Amino acid sequence: MADTVLYEVSDGLATITLNRPEAMNALNIATKVALRDAVQAAASDDAVRAVLLTAAGDRAFCVGQDLKEHIGLLAEGSQQVMSTVREHYNPVVRALTEMPKPVVAGVNGVAAGAGFGLALAADYRVVADTAGFNTSFAGVALTADSGISWTLPRVVGPGRATDLLLFPRTVTAQEAYEWGIANRLVPAADLHAEAAKVARALAGGPTVAYGAIKESVAFGFSHSLAETLEKEDELQTRAGASEDHAIAVRAFVDKEKPKYLGR
Repeated sequence: MADTVLYEVSDGLATITLNRPEAMNALNIATKVALRDAVQAAASDDAVRAVLLTAAGDRAFCVGQDLKEHIGLLAEGSQQVMSTVREHYNPVVRALTEMPKPVVAGVNGVAAGAGFGLALAADYRVVADTAGFNTSFAGVALTADSGISWTLPRVVGPGRATDLLLFPRTVTAQEAYEWGIANRLVPAADLHAEAAKVARALAGGPTVAYGAIKESVAFGFSHSLAETLEKEDELQTRAGASEDHAIAVRAFVDKEKPKYLGR
């Protein structure tokens, strides 16, 4: 794995760190490949019970596509210019959104373009008070990618999402918190510690239930009430059969804190 993406697993938590602070964690091809591999590894590893996606430095979480590399590829007529959506962004976003375990984004600075998309693909966002979010795409004559046309309307509503896509501007951290983009707003100096704390707590929780919650929310948003009730029945049956449910019930009766196994 390239050193532009760091990957570490400890006590059930996979930490994925974008590591190009000198380039504001822009996504060149090597970084996108490494990020895709890291996210897919975390998704498929049964020992991983939660994922923390964060970035090095204090200026940027990720400013999206590396435009310096991009303009060179355009000049060369390279096929990699537009195939990156299919080969890199789509697999990353699907793995983040579909893995049956919670994903936390620790947003330490600017999240723009695909960087905004990556943050939105997480289930929970801990955001520094100095951070900002910008769709950016229309500013370089492109449309949305990295799943943002699916995730952004679900978070802020279709009207506001369309406005932000047509007229890109930086959404402040405070606005992001008020709109639900940021689930937790913290001082910049505390960002990494707080994001890790949240992610570790989820890594020690009832993983089967978390996966079911994640699936049910995604399903319910685009299905009828009747279909959603059927899905809830299916998922509750799954969660109710888990070892963690039995552990939680016993702990409740015994007035003890449950120690979950993640299965």
